[in-house]
Amino acid sequence: MTLPILASVETAMTSMACLAALLGGWEIVLILAIGLVLVGAKKLPEISQGLGRGIWEFTKSAEDALQEKESGLVYEALTVDNRTAEFVYPEKESPNESREMILSLAQGFGIGRIPFAPGTFGSLLGIGWFMLLIGTGNFWCYLAGTVAGLALSVPVCGAAEKILKQKDPSSVVLDEIAAIPVCFLPIVTQAWLSADKFPSVTWFFSGNVWMQTALIFVLFRVFDIAKPWPVRQSQQLPGGWGVTVDDVLAAVYVAIITLCVHFIF
Repeated sequence: MTLPILASVETAMTSMACLAALLGGWEIVLILAIGLVLVGAKKLPEISQGLGRGIWEFTKSAEDALQEKESGLVYEALTVDNRTAEFVYPEKESPNESREMILSLAQGFGIGRIPFAPGTFGSLLGIGWFMLLIGTGNFWCYLAGTVAGLALSVPVCGAAEKILKQKDPSSVVLDEIAAIPVCFLPIVTQAWLSADKFPSVTWFFSGNVWMQTALIFVLFRVFDIAKPWPVRQSQQLPGGWGVTVDDVLAAVYVAIITLCVHFIF
């Protein structure tokens, strides 16, 4: 429907241009004068109104056709060999690759989309992040990686909130992942200082140490869910700060308990 309108617009514009090229100024004035004599001066207002209305409708139809052309709809038209063909005008879409990348990272590469206990599964992925940092074999790399993970969590989780249009969405688990290494910081520091050697990954899952590792994980989930003061209050912080800081504070609770147990026993 709109394709013939566009064709008529182009044909009319071409015809007017050709007419203007063939006729001079005086010829056009003479034609208008003859037309005025034939129709009479009394009908001039009606003609003017009709002409104005026709020009307005023609312009509106042309604008609607151009807008529909850019709307991404499918049109049918005849090709040069009189065959029906469909023409698709794609919509102008904003790039969504960065959006998908942000959501993938914020949701733990899909872990956060699990319909039940996404925070727990995200924390399990945080154990993997913790093991990766331990695998560097260097205390300062562990510390730098922990800080870098938290620093990344703030803007990514904040951007995910805007994309999902939710406050601290349950599917966003990057904050849990980034906070897990904070829970183990006292144990890692104590093992590094006492043995003058950075602990290995297997050390945390061998002997009686694996029970400490499991207990630290459970405690983190308890504090993250219960949200004692000031964990819950920190969620009022703007954007990704509110998403990340509450998990960091829950991890600090766990780290303090771990430190107290170490000094007591």
